[in-house]
Amino acid sequence: MKKETDYPTLFVVGDSTAAVKEDHEKPMTGWGEYIHNFLLEEVNISNHAINGRSTKSFIDEGRLDVIEAELKPGDFLLIQFGHNDQKREDPKRYAAYDKAYKENLAYFVEVARKRDAYPILLTSVTRRVFLENYKIDPQSLGEYPKSVRDVAKKLEVPLLDVHQSSVANFQQMGKEESKECFLHLDKNRYSNYPDGLIDDTHFSEKGAELVANLVAEQLKESISPLRKYLID
Repeated sequence: MKKETDYPTLFVVGDSTAAVKEDHEKPMTGWGEYIHNFLLEEVNISNHAINGRSTKSFIDEGRLDVIEAELKPGDFLLIQFGHNDQKREDPKRYAAYDKAYKENLAYFVEVARKRDAYPILLTSVTRRVFLENYKIDPQSLGEYPKSVRDVAKKLEVPLLDVHQSSVANFQQMGKEESKECFLHLDKNRYSNYPDGLIDDTHFSEKGAELVANLVAEQLKESISPLRKYLID
């Protein structure tokens, strides 16, 4: 029988789409809040994803340094950014897809490997942006998903292409049903959103659980050793 110390910790780094939400943000939910449902209960999950961060701001704020100090050999680092790296108008967060973004992702990988931990790269979950032909816009995140694929290939890092799978899933659900996975809130339904909300980036509980399932499904097919800790 394995001891508790024999099981790895799964560190999640990313932005608001993966982050644990506070009560005042609910029903907004990050997919990282559901990933435990798919892993053996002995696997510790340390979710460091935080609202509004890009690869650049996460590193600049010293958040990766904190994780590096905690990483142990055999741990895992799930890396998912992109939504805020796009924000050209904000120099504190912007990271060009073809330069700084790739360099920053490579640095996350380097930090994990330096600690004998296993990095895993994730492409960003799609936004719910439907075009006039009722197709999900494959470019809602521009070239950022492709950059993740490029880095994963170059550095031989396991890749979970959540962007591709989420596009396919929300497309299959269609324009109306997919609203249930995002924050389409009526006025006065939630006290913290009295004016209602239409948000096609952040998830409802249903959407967060669906995305966590996509992550788990891709892990099953990946080359990452994390797959052996998935619940059958």
